[in-house]
Amino acid sequence: MTSCNNSIPQPLIFVLAGIPGLESSHGWFSVPFFLVFVITIIGNATILCIIRVEKSLHEPMFLLLAMLSLVDLSLVSVTVPRMLGIFWMNAKEISFKACLTQMFFIPSFYVMESGILLAMAFDRFVAIWFPLRYTAILANSILGKMALAVLARAVAVLTPAPILAKRLEGFQTHIIAYSYCAYMAVVQIACGDVSNHIVYGLMVIVASVGFDLFFIILSYGLILHAVFQIPSWEARGKALSTCGSHLCIIALFYSPVVFSVLAQILGYHMAPYLQIIIDNLYFLVPPMVNPLIYGAQTKQMRERVLRIFHYHRN
Repeated sequence: MTSCNNSIPQPLIFVLAGIPGLESSHGWFSVPFFLVFVITIIGNATILCIIRVEKSLHEPMFLLLAMLSLVDLSLVSVTVPRMLGIFWMNAKEISFKACLTQMFFIPSFYVMESGILLAMAFDRFVAIWFPLRYTAILANSILGKMALAVLARAVAVLTPAPILAKRLEGFQTHIIAYSYCAYMAVVQIACGDVSNHIVYGLMVIVASVGFDLFFIILSYGLILHAVFQIPSWEARGKALSTCGSHLCIIALFYSPVVFSVLAQILGYHMAPYLQIIIDNLYFLVPPMVNPLIYGAQTKQMRERVLRIFHYHRN
């Protein structure tokens, strides 16, 4: 319960603080943010073009990678330009309606990415356990249904966020101590009983990241069980190598979330600016690194990229 003696009504305009406490360094922060944005756009656009052109890559693992790249492009497109506006032009004002829009789309793309990583774990599970039926089990129609399920879950889980936020009437301030309109950041400056909002925020984490991470761990437990039953060490290594890229992406994607949750459970209170920087890592690092990891560790993708560079060099 947050009581306010001098509350203000629901403002038409909010002000995004960017990274509170480090306002003087916003110009320096803009450099890595801009570079991450450019690398992410180029890397994921390249992945999409290669998969579209190369017919041999029209198989489940690479089609799921294309979905991941599409979501990554969408995620950075709705986050980074706004942040750069704050850092470069001090464009901190955002309308309440635009804030609600950000509040829905940014976490929606994040939840979609988590769902696609779960689908990719299932893809590796099927490839290891049922190699002869792999393409039959993961036919294009099944992949389409998986994509719709990922989209439907994100919409169902995140639609209540702007609806609940719109019902907040009194606020302590119109300044949001964040670089974008995060749902919990808006709830924190609201007056009155916000316990329902906090419960909803926890439910979103459990129903998306918690659910996906549990089944990803389960999938890889079953994969390891199957792999270590293979008598040949060479065959074991080859089977595990097909999972290497995905495991790297999973580690990068979930580690900031796990770190934040563990810090709160253990009672470690981070400086606000550090918490915001870590939260921004959720949306910036995985989209940039995903195409680099798959481009470097996936033989078919690496060969295609080298072929393109060789063609342009000649």
